[in-house]
Amino acid sequence: MLNRILFSVALPPSVRMGKNVVLAYQGLSTVVHAQASIGDDVYIGPQVIIGGRSGESLVPVIEAGAYIGAGARVLGPVTVGRNALVAAGAVVLADVAPGQAVAGIPARPIKMSRGEAGRDT
Repeated sequence: MLNRILFSVALPPSVRMGKNVVLAYQGLSTVVHAQASIGDDVYIGPQVIIGGRSGESLVPVIEAGAYIGAGARVLGPVTVGRNALVAAGAVVLADVAPGQAVAGIPARPIKMSRGEAGRDT
């Protein structure tokens, strides 16, 4: 409750969360759907929303090693694959393949070098 008050983070205890998940800036303004699943070693930037879409009963699955940039939205019954990268501000409405980088609204695949990504992708 204190996190919700201080940092405006909504992370219900029912979220299935793996080990070593990083919520940047203590999860500042981050919202995660109560039924979402987040794998091990995932990075979630500030102001990220991981949630359902109106009329959809399924919610996102974030697989191990994924990177979700600041302000990104991952919405509906989608999977962000292992070691995938979602760029800052992207809106993900479809599955992201393992190791794939996506950006834009709606999110589309992009090519990135390791230097651009700042990590192994």
